[in-house]
Amino acid sequence: MSEDKAIPQRRISKVEKLLHELEEEKKRSEQYLTQLKYMQADFENFRKRTDRQLEDIRRYSNERLILQILEVADELELAIKSGQNSNTPEALSQGVEMIYKKLMKILEQEGVTRIDCIGKTFDPSKHSIIASIEKEEVEEGTILEEIRKGYILKEKVIRPSIVKVAVKPKIKSDKGDQIE
Repeated sequence: MSEDKAIPQRRISKVEKLLHELEEEKKRSEQYLTQLKYMQADFENFRKRTDRQLEDIRRYSNERLILQILEVADELELAIKSGQNSNTPEALSQGVEMIYKKLMKILEQEGVTRIDCIGKTFDPSKHSIIASIEKEEVEEGTILEEIRKGYILKEKVIRPSIVKVAVKPKIKSDKGDQIE
């Protein structure tokens, strides 16, 4: 009979052991869930902070450039006042030329370069044709005149040059018709 009592006792101790292990796993699972919630909250806060920082970068990224341009505007204002007080147009011209050079230096520092085009072959990715000029002694498609300067920012054309290009003259027949 003692054997009969021993078997249920073993089962009870196994059940108690399993219940105890289940409780431990529940506690561990609750700890993991709590940690997960904290990590989710931390991540959400990180994302919001990063979004705010990116927005600030977007909003104020050109502040340094604007400050430099404001210096140029101040110098232009001084040149205008100086030109109004001076009787010599040369002084005004020299002042404006100095300011232009300073502005071009600022643009160069920002990675802006002028497109060199006079005498070059027309490139539709860098130039826009406003007119064509008939010239026999120049190769067709050669840029003869630049109407508006073009600029490249780093490696991207931000404003194409507006140009006049050479074309071969049209041959006139005896009847006055043009032959191409």
